Amino acid sequence: MSEDSSHGHDTPREEFQHDPIGHTTVGAGMTVADLIDEYGKAGIGAADLHKTVDVAAEMFADDVTVFFGLAGAMVPTGMRAIVTDLIRRGHIDVLVTTGANLTHDAIEAIGGKHHHGRVCDDQRTEREHDEQLRDEGVDRIYNVYLPQEHFAQFESHLRDEVFPAFDEPVSIRAFTAELGRANAEVNEREAIEEDAGIAAAAYANDVPVYVPAIQDSVLGLQAWLRSQVQPFSLDALSDMSELNDFAYDADSSGAFVVGGGVPKNFVLQTMLVAPDAYDYAVQLTMDPPQTGGLSGATLDEARSWGKLEKDARNASIYADATITLPLVVAGALDRIE
Repeated sequence: MSEDSSHGHDTPREEFQHDPIGHTTVGAGMTVADLIDEYGKAGIGAADLHKTVDVAAEMFADDVTVFFGLAGAMVPTGMRAIVTDLIRRGHIDVLVTTGANLTHDAIEAIGGKHHHGRVCDDQRTEREHDEQLRDEGVDRIYNVYLPQEHFAQFESHLRDEVFPAFDEPVSIRAFTAELGRANAEVNEREAIEEDAGIAAAAYANDVPVYVPAIQDSVLGLQAWLRSQVQPFSLDALSDMSELNDFAYDADSSGAFVVGGGVPKNFVLQTMLVAPDAYDYAVQLTMDPPQTGGLSGATLDEARSWGKLEKDARNASIYADATITLPLVVAGALDRIE
């Protein structure tokens, strides 16, 4: 390898000389693991996905405390069972998510369903399509539909099964645990075909669920309405002590972040008060870093803040998480089980 005399660094020629790009092949009967291996031959996003599977598998296999951040419309779009399964397998130790995801999780747990829909059709504009949906009492999440009566069912569930447990201010973590208990109880009592879901699995496995921006959801709105008529409120700051204790006590830790926003920042900033930083980190996002916003900030940037160890193993994929999350989880589980 030659020396670059102007900077005193070795040129990178040797680095790539013996690692040529291969050409991905596919065929009938391939497993997900086979496909991930083929991605490893390629470049760009395929290479990123292959590396992300490597890091996720190491994180799951190692004895680390895994902080899982779940943002975006992951539950209504069909990713609910994947997160539930990770909790039950012991691969999520701390969950940070949105009130919206827990709302949709509870709706499914008590018998509601999300449905395949469409953005618009050839006969109408998107606006005309949405106006008709509003008239019919149907909410749209891109190409997913949710009948509004399921929100009424959810609100009744909170009033009858969750809120009666509280007559004073409580932590959000305690509130989400009670929600998980109630979801599981109603799911079993009513013989609901759908699984009891994320909050119920977290409750059963003693996995704390934090929702730092719970006000920004139907769940939070209903909690506020309850606080107007009963001596009940949610104490967001009380969650900080327990969450920081998890980070402080972890011998080693990993971050698995789906999407951005508050869950991502909450997961990453936790390490600012711990003696160590994350040893592993995985990020699935579509947000670009050029805006300077947290959602698109790279994990390498997080290293500059001390949120990741200098030698941490980390990888990111910039693609739709409803595509990448199943692939990454399936690939990682295949490696370790």
